[in-house]
Amino acid sequence: MAINLNRPILRDLAHGAALLTRGMTLGVRGVAIDAAGHVCLVRHTYTRGWYLPGGGIEPGETAVAAMVREFREETGLGVEPEALSLHGFFLNKAHRGRDHIAVYVAAAFTPPAAPKAPDREIAECGFFPLDALPADLTRGSRARLREIADAVPAAALW
Repeated sequence: MAINLNRPILRDLAHGAALLTRGMTLGVRGVAIDAAGHVCLVRHTYTRGWYLPGGGIEPGETAVAAMVREFREETGLGVEPEALSLHGFFLNKAHRGRDHIAVYVAAAFTPPAAPKAPDREIAECGFFPLDALPADLTRGSRARLREIADAVPAAALW
């Protein structure tokens, strides 16, 4: 039987389990904008809305290595570590004030040979014009894209 993580209580339990084992959660999100001005976004199977690609940093893994891995796993994009620049480091107070997210911008990337197929984690992946983002793009993802597109200083909070 599959667990439906769309229910907030189950998401909170999953996040709580991570807090018990890690104390503080560290994650990455990535911004990949193509030459036409379209940004890569993902929609997960376990929660609503569109997100910047990303995920948790594994023990012993650097943030840059995690971002390279997450781009590959969630979107199929090939990104070299030297193509990533740190946009900002954010505190996400929605998760007990212990969740931190590093956001990287990919200056260059290689698209996959074939579109990313849905899997257990990613329901859909696509590129969207910056001026026509999905209505259900998450607030944090929308804020980061506004900072990057409009070259405004990054906020401290997610």
